[in-house]
Amino acid sequence: MSVKQTSASEGNVEGPHGEETLICQFIHMTNSQGSTWFGGNPFTYTVPLLLAQISLIFFVTSLIWLFLRPCKQGMISAQLIGGVIMGRSCLGQIKAYSDMIFPSEGRHVLETSADLGFILYLFILGVHTDLNLVKKVERYAVVIGVSCFMVPLATGMGAIVMVTRTMELDPLTKQCLPLVASLTSISSFPVITSLLTDLKILNSEIGRIATLTALVSDICNYAISLVFGGVVVYLMSKQFTMIISIISSIFFLLVILFILRPLVACVANRVPEGDQMKQSQFVVVAVLVLVCGLGSEVLGQPAGLGTFILGIALQNDGSMLATKMETFSIGVLVPAKFVISGLIVDVSSIQSISGSAYGILLLICYTSKFLVVFILSLYYKFSIRDATVFSLIMCCKGAIEAALYITLFEDGVIGHEAYSILLLSMLMMTGIARPLIAHLYDPSSRYLGICKNSIMLNQPHDELRILLCIHDTDNIPTIITVLDAMHGSRPITLFALGLMELKGRGAAVLEQTTDTTSNQAAKALNSLSDRNAGRLVVRHFTSISPYASMHVDVCTLAADQATNIVILPFHKQFTINGGLGLNSPQVRTVNQNVMSKSPCSVAILIDRGQFIRPNSPTFHICLLFLGGMDDCEALALCTSFINNQNVTLTFIWIRPWDHAKHGDLNMEIEMVNQFKAKTAGNKRVTYAEELVRDAIDTTKVIGSVKDYNCNLCVVGRYHDTKSEILAGINDWSECPELGIIGDMMATPDFQFSLLVVQQQQQLPDYATLQPIASGYISSSRYSDCKDDFDSFHRV
Repeated sequence: MSVKQTSASEGNVEGPHGEETLICQFIHMTNSQGSTWFGGNPFTYTVPLLLAQISLIFFVTSLIWLFLRPCKQGMISAQLIGGVIMGRSCLGQIKAYSDMIFPSEGRHVLETSADLGFILYLFILGVHTDLNLVKKVERYAVVIGVSCFMVPLATGMGAIVMVTRTMELDPLTKQCLPLVASLTSISSFPVITSLLTDLKILNSEIGRIATLTALVSDICNYAISLVFGGVVVYLMSKQFTMIISIISSIFFLLVILFILRPLVACVANRVPEGDQMKQSQFVVVAVLVLVCGLGSEVLGQPAGLGTFILGIALQNDGSMLATKMETFSIGVLVPAKFVISGLIVDVSSIQSISGSAYGILLLICYTSKFLVVFILSLYYKFSIRDATVFSLIMCCKGAIEAALYITLFEDGVIGHEAYSILLLSMLMMTGIARPLIAHLYDPSSRYLGICKNSIMLNQPHDELRILLCIHDTDNIPTIITVLDAMHGSRPITLFALGLMELKGRGAAVLEQTTDTTSNQAAKALNSLSDRNAGRLVVRHFTSISPYASMHVDVCTLAADQATNIVILPFHKQFTINGGLGLNSPQVRTVNQNVMSKSPCSVAILIDRGQFIRPNSPTFHICLLFLGGMDDCEALALCTSFINNQNVTLTFIWIRPWDHAKHGDLNMEIEMVNQFKAKTAGNKRVTYAEELVRDAIDTTKVIGSVKDYNCNLCVVGRYHDTKSEILAGINDWSECPELGIIGDMMATPDFQFSLLVVQQQQQLPDYATLQPIASGYISSSRYSDCKDDFDSFHRV
C-alpha cells in the first residue's frame, strides 16, 4: 500500500478577516535529492515545485503575449490573463492539476519570491520617476491631472449613494464600493509612462502631455490618500500610536534621504563612466535597498514603499543599478506576482445583484474619467482625435493598480468579488484602450501632412538649415570639416541634436541645451561657429528617448525648425585602417525610421576618419550623378561647396551609351546645364561624363572613383533598378537604406567618406528652375511650402 507524500498539512482556522487556511510546512521537505528514482514525487518538495511554477509561468505568459502582442497588449496583461487561465476560474477547476502545480502549501514560497521581485521592481520604478518634471508642469496638466482623479471619485461617490438606496446590498459590498470608486479614479504615473513606452509614443506630443498629467494625478492621489487615510485611522483607533507611527515614518524618510541615499550615490559614483558596476558594488547597493524595504515593513508600511522612495531619491545615481536589476526581477520574479493576482480571480464569486452594483459604479467612474479628460482637452485646443487618444491613455491601468488590488484583498479590505471584478474590468478597459490608441494616434502624422522641405526648395541666397544628429563624438571632426567647406556660399543654421537612449528615467526629454561647457561635441561646433561668425549659427538640442521612437524627436525638430536636410551618422563605424568597427543595430533602426518619415531631405554620413591628408591642403569632393531626384538633391547640396577656395569638386555623370535614344528628365538636363554654366572657368570644378553599356561598366566607373583621391563622395540614394546600367547590382545589397550605389561604396574597399542623400518628396519634372546656387524650384512653390512650415511652427 503506497502512502501519498506531502510537504505540508493544512486545515481551516478562524483568522482576523474570517475563516482562513492554516498550513503546517514540513521543514525536511525542501530538496527532492533524487527521490524520483525511489518512487517519490518531486513536486511535493519546495524547491522543485518553485522551479516548476516559475518555469510554467514564464512559458504560459510568453505564449499568451505572443498572441496578444499584435493587438498592442502589454506583458502585464498577458501575465494577468495567464494567471486567470491557470487559476481557479479555468484550469484550477481540475483538482489533479491544482494539487500538483499550485497546492496551498506551495503558494507561500511562490508569493514570497514574487513579493521580493516586486519590491525590487518598485525600486526600479522609483529610479525611473523624474520629479524634475514637476518644474515643467503647466497649467493645463494641473487642471486635467487633478480633474481626472477628483471628478471620477466625486461621481463615483454620488453613484454609490444612488446604488445603495435602490439596491439591496450586503455589508461587505457597501464597504467595498467607495474603495472601488477611488481605485478606478487612479492614473498611475509609472503605469502611464510604461504604456507610452510600449506603444512607442513616449516622446510624442501626446506622450509628453500624458506624462505630466499622470504625474499631477498621482501626486493628487497620494496626497488625498495620505490625509484621509491618516484621519480615518486616527478616528477609528483613537490611539496615540497613530501619531507615533507618522513621526516614525517621517524619521525613516529622513534616513533614506540623508543616510541611505548618500551611501548608494557614493558607491555609484565610484564606477567610472562607461564601465560596468562591479559585483561587490552591486551586492552592497542591493542589500541597502533590501534594508530600506525592511525598515518600511517594521514601521507598518509596505516594503515596496520604502524602496520606491529610495529609488525616487536616487534618480540618476541609481540608473545603473536599476538596469542591472531589471533582467532578473522583471524577467523572472515580477511575472509571478501578477500571475498570482490572476490565480486568485474567481468568476464564480461574482453575484448578480452585487456584481451589477460594481458594474454600474465602474461604468460611471470610467465614463466620467474619459469625459472630463476629453472635454478639458477640447477646451485646451486639442483636436478631437488627440483628445480621444489622451482620454483613453488616462483610463488605462497596469502593474501598480494590480498590486494595489491584491494587497487590499490579502489585507481583507476588499472581498473576493470586488477583487475579481476590479481585475477583470482593468483587463477589459486596458485591453480595449491600447489597440484604439495605437490605431488612432500616429506621432508622424503631425509632420507627414505638411509640405516636404529640401535644399532644392531653398532660394539661392536663403540660409541653409541643417539638422545634425549626434550619437557620440566620433563623427564630429568629419562634420566640422564638411561644414567648414560650405562657408562662403550662404548663411548656415545648424541644429545639433544630441541623441541619447532613455535609461534610468520614465519620461522622455526634448529640449534646447544652453549649458554646453561639459559637452565636447558642442564645444567643437561652437568653436567652428566662432571662426565663421556671421555665416554659421549653431543651436544645441538634447533628446533622451527610447531608440524605437527616437525618430519622432528628430522629425519633430526638423519640422519645427523648417530644416532643409537632416544628417545622420551611419550605424557602422570604421577603424583608422579602413576596417569595420562598432556596429549599432539601434542606430540603424533610427536611421531607417527617419528616412521613411522625415519632413525634409535626409543624408547618411559614412565616416572614415580625418579628411585632410598630409600632402593635400585642399578638400576634394566627388559627386556621382546617375539621374533621379535624389541625385538632383545631392547636386544641390554640392553647390554649397563651390565658392570655397580650398575645395575642389569633381562631377561624374554616368549615362547610358544610348542616352539620346532613351532621353533624360528635363530637370536633370537643366540642372546639369546650369551647373556647367555656373562653374564655367572655375578650375576647382571638374566635369566628367562616363558612358556605360551595362551594370558591369557602371561598377567599373564606381570603382575608379578611388583614383580621384577624393575626401568625400556624395551620391543620391534612390536609382532606377530597372535601368540597364544598374540591372543586377542590388542583388547583394546589405544596407538598403544607402541605396544601390551607396551600399557598394560603404564597403571597406573604399577609403573616403561617403554622404548618401535622399530627397523626401518627388518633385514634378515640369518645375520651373532657378539659377544654380542651391535653389531650383520656382519661388511660388517655395513660398507655398515655407508658408506651410511657418503655420506648422505657429501651431
